[in-house]
Amino acid sequence: MKQPIAGYYKDQENPWGLKQKEMTLRVAITDQLKCGLGLLRSFVIYRRPGRQRALRRLYSEFIRPGDLVFDIGAHLGDRSSAFAALGARVVALEPQPRLLRWLQRLTRHQPKIVCLPLAAGRAPGKAELALSLRNPTVASLDSRWREHLRTTSPGFQHVRWEDSVTVTVTTLDELIRQYGQPSFCKIDVEGFEVEVLAGLNQPLPALSFEFVNGTLDQALRCLQELERLGRHEFNVVAGEQRRFIWPLWQDPESLRQWLNAGADGIASGDIYARLVT
Repeated sequence: MKQPIAGYYKDQENPWGLKQKEMTLRVAITDQLKCGLGLLRSFVIYRRPGRQRALRRLYSEFIRPGDLVFDIGAHLGDRSSAFAALGARVVALEPQPRLLRWLQRLTRHQPKIVCLPLAAGRAPGKAELALSLRNPTVASLDSRWREHLRTTSPGFQHVRWEDSVTVTVTTLDELIRQYGQPSFCKIDVEGFEVEVLAGLNQPLPALSFEFVNGTLDQALRCLQELERLGRHEFNVVAGEQRRFIWPLWQDPESLRQWLNAGADGIASGDIYARLVT
């Protein structure tokens, strides 16, 4: 005989129980599909044929065999692989657990690449990393950056951050203490670039940081952080192109004016800085 509990029958066949299981299963399958599509999108963008050759050509200006390079926000390791192909030792940080597993798998035959399950910031500690299942490239530690772009940037209006994970945060200073000073440091951390640079208290020979047009104030603050460290000159790569937009490197004031004028409407890209000695 069925035993009623709290208005329902404790029975494997009751419709309410089956409905809940179906809903749970449907959500799980949907999340897995989103993750799969997100990873597929990343593979299409970052692992397509010919990309490595162009990346090596771009970074050969900064990296020589035997150099040390930091890849902060390594994602699937396309740039880490290019750095290693140029003969560099690479310390690659990727805090997303799912992406870290893929990064380790994709670089398992590249012993010069060390993969660490860490984020970088102003100070060591713990932080909450927001994850987008469909768009793993936009995982972010900065809630204000996420909200601002969702309301101001058409490309981000449909992005959803449905999940989160607590990650361990280190600093560039701590990485330098452990591994040495890098010849080049790539920073791509979705709105957390200022915090990463704030954790650096010595100038590096060269580095790059991402900018997004909807949050150019962040790029201006990154410029301030670099001015704190020393004298630099700058150039820009638009989007996922692999060439500089200016034939000559620019001084800080020229970059500041360009950013204040709207960055030529470029949706996103990377600003490269090299130390003037």
